[in-house]
Amino acid sequence: MATANKNLSQYDKTKLPSAKDFRFGIVVSEWNDQVTEGLCKGAFDALLDCGVRNENIIRWNVPGSFELIYGAKRMIKTQNVDCVITIGCVIKGETMHFEFVCEGVTQGIKDLNVVSDVPVIFCVLTDNTEQQSIDRSGGIHGNKGTEAAIAAIKMAYLRKTSGSQKAVVGFK
Repeated sequence: MATANKNLSQYDKTKLPSAKDFRFGIVVSEWNDQVTEGLCKGAFDALLDCGVRNENIIRWNVPGSFELIYGAKRMIKTQNVDCVITIGCVIKGETMHFEFVCEGVTQGIKDLNVVSDVPVIFCVLTDNTEQQSIDRSGGIHGNKGTEAAIAAIKMAYLRKTSGSQKAVVGFK
């Protein structure tokens, strides 16, 4: 298991770029809200902890994970954000619905990253059980929302500095 013995909430602020001047969007699915609210809290708290001003964090709710794609697309077009975090939770059931939603959301968010200049962070839990999702949204494995916020800061920085950052040549 990828998250076994790993707390997703741990990060070192000293190794992150300054986030104080960035604007972030968070699009949150209302479905499985016990999980998505925990993920959103983790993302929001981490952004604040890393210096993002409260007024530079915009939250929109959408009905379900499939709607995250449209919400993120509209946020990019209308809110002048540096990065969008999409937060959702799909829990496997007895039908193929799980596979269809997970594949559609994954491909849709990937497509937004291909066609837009604004990075979109994928924070959609796709677990077999509700307990697995709870464990990753503020439970025993920390909070995947926190991890998404740290990724968002790094991607917002990459977006702002593309072409001007020092290139790494060669590997050690």
